[in-house]
Amino acid sequence: MSRISTAQLAKYLLTGSITHRGCLHARFRMAATNRGFANDARVQRTTPTIPAVPFRKQLKDQNKADKASGNKRKKNVDNQTVPGWELTVGIEIHAQLNTNHKFFSPAATSFQDSPNRHVALFDLAVPGSQPLFQSETLIPAVRAAIALGCDIQTVSRFDRKHYFHWDQPSGYQITQYYHPFARDGRVSLYPRDGIAPADGDRVDIEIERVQLEQDTAKTTAIAGNVHWLDFNRVGVPLIEIITKPQIHHPATAAALVRKVQMLLAAVDACIFGMEAGGLRADVNVSVRRAGGAASPRTPLGTRTEIKNLSSFKAVEDAIIAERDRQIAILEAGGIVEGETRGWSLGSTETRRLRGKEGEVDYRYMPDPDLGPLVIADDLVARLADSMGILPDQEIDDLVGSYGLSTKDAMSLLTLDDGARVQYFYNVLDALEERLGLSHDASPASDQRHAQLAANWCLHELGKLTELSSDLAMTPDGECRVPSIDLAAILAHLHGRDITAKVAKELLWGVFRGEIPSGGVTQAIESNGLWFHELSEGEYADLADRVIQGEDKVLSEFLRFKQGKAKAYPQGKLMFLVGKMMRAGVEQRMDPSSAEKVMRARLESVYLPALEAS
Repeated sequence: MSRISTAQLAKYLLTGSITHRGCLHARFRMAATNRGFANDARVQRTTPTIPAVPFRKQLKDQNKADKASGNKRKKNVDNQTVPGWELTVGIEIHAQLNTNHKFFSPAATSFQDSPNRHVALFDLAVPGSQPLFQSETLIPAVRAAIALGCDIQTVSRFDRKHYFHWDQPSGYQITQYYHPFARDGRVSLYPRDGIAPADGDRVDIEIERVQLEQDTAKTTAIAGNVHWLDFNRVGVPLIEIITKPQIHHPATAAALVRKVQMLLAAVDACIFGMEAGGLRADVNVSVRRAGGAASPRTPLGTRTEIKNLSSFKAVEDAIIAERDRQIAILEAGGIVEGETRGWSLGSTETRRLRGKEGEVDYRYMPDPDLGPLVIADDLVARLADSMGILPDQEIDDLVGSYGLSTKDAMSLLTLDDGARVQYFYNVLDALEERLGLSHDASPASDQRHAQLAANWCLHELGKLTELSSDLAMTPDGECRVPSIDLAAILAHLHGRDITAKVAKELLWGVFRGEIPSGGVTQAIESNGLWFHELSEGEYADLADRVIQGEDKVLSEFLRFKQGKAKAYPQGKLMFLVGKMMRAGVEQRMDPSSAEKVMRARLESVYLPALEAS
C-alpha cells in the first residue's frame, strides 16, 4: 500500500512530481485505518460525545407532546404537493472535512477537548499573523468532489467574505466565491433513497459548485444574556456544496441531503453526520403558480433561506412549513420578502432572522494573503482510483450478492455515519471464516449466513440500545459487541448448536461485559447452553399429545383440504405448535422443526383419519 506524506503532497501541489506507485485498495469500503496517506497526515477520527438526551428521543418526545396537544402534523407523504402551486428548492450543505489540522493554521481540529485549547494566532486574528494553507486538508475535499461527480478545477482561489460577528475574530471568512475548486457535479436519487413518489424512478440533482471555506467559533448561550465562545472551531475546514434549484418536493430535498452524507462518509471526507453536528444544510425555498396545459408557468418566486438545519427531518419539515407560509401570503394578495429564516426542532412555522444579505453586504474580494490553489490532474486521478465503492454500487452489491433487502442495505449504509456497514463486513468475514465459507465461491442464492448477519447487525443490535446505553460504534466498524463475538454467536446459531433465545442472551452478556471478548463458546459450555434437539419421534409424540381434544381445530384443516375454506388455517397450525413448545422442554426444541412435524402429522395421520370417518 503506497501513501503520500504531507511534505510530498505540498511538493506535489507545486510541481506535480510524485511518482505514481499504484492505488489504495479496499474490499468494500476504505476502512478508517487505511484511508489516509501517511502516518503523519493520517486522519484520526473519534466518536462524537453522545448528548445527554439522544436526538431520536427528542423527536419521540416532541411527537408525543404534539399528539397530546392536538397539533400532531400529518405525515409528510401527504404534504409533498399543494394543488395549483409548484415548489422550488436549492440546497447549500456545509460539511466538516476529516482532517487533523485547520485550513490556515497548524492547530488541531479537535471537538472533544476543553474549549480554546487548539487555537493558533491566526485563528484569533492576532495582528501580524498570516494564513498558512495546510495542504493535507485538500485530500478529503477532492475526494468529496469526485464522489459528487464534479469537475476539479486545476486552479482555484480564495476570497474574503466580510461580516462582523463575535464568532469570526478577523471580521471576514475565507471562502471561494469567485473561483471554487470544483464545479458541475451531479447526484442521482432513486426511490430507495426516499424521494417523493412524484419524482418517479430517478431524479438527477446538479451540483453547481463545491467550495472550500473555514468554520466559525462555537457560541454557547448561558443565563444572563451571556455567550461563551470556543475558538477551537475557528478555521476548521469545511466544504460548501451548492445545488441548482431543481428540487420540487420536500421529501426529495431530505433524500438529497441524506445521499450526500452517505457519499461523504463512503469516501471518508466528512467527520460526522448531521446528528453529530458534522453536516448542516441551508435551504432556499420559493413557490410559484403551476401553469396549466395551455399557459406557461410564472417565473420563480422570491426565495427565502432557512439556515442551519441539523437533521433530515428538519430539512423536510422546514421546507413544508415555509412553502405553506409563502403560499398563504401570496393567496392573500401579499408579497414574499427575501429574507433569512430559522427553524427549531418540533416547530410548525419558520421564523424571521434577518433580511437577506447580498453581495454588497459581504464585500467579497480576493484574499491578498493567499495565492492560487493548484490541483494537478494526476493527483485527482490517484484519489479517484483509491476511493473504493460508492453507495449506489455498494447497495446493489449488498442486495444482489448477499441477498439483503434494499431497506436493510440502506440502513446498514446510513446508520452510525456509515460505520454499521463496516461492522457488518467485519462480522461477515469472521463468520465465513468460522463456517469455512468463501463469499466469492458462494452462489448468490445461498447467502443465508449473510442475511443472518445483516439481521443481527441491524435489528438485534438495535434492540440493545432501546433500554440501555450507546453501542459506541467506531468508524472502523467495531463497538461494545466485538465483531468476532457476534460472529461466534451467529456461527453456533447457524449450525443449530444453540437456540435463538440463547443467542440473544449471549448477545446481551457480551454487550454488558459479562462475557469477555473471545469467550462466547466457553460461556455456552460452562452454562450448559448447547442445543440437544429432540428427535423426530419425540416431536411426533408431542404433536400427538397436544392434538388430542382439538377436534374443532382439526375440522378447520379438513374444510381447507376439501376446498370449503379459502385460506390455509396457518393461525390454527401455529396454535398447535405453541402448545407443543409449552408441553416440551424449551431448551431442546426448535419452533421451525416443531411446525414441520406438526404439519406432517396433520397431513399424513389425522386428516386422512377424519376423512375416512
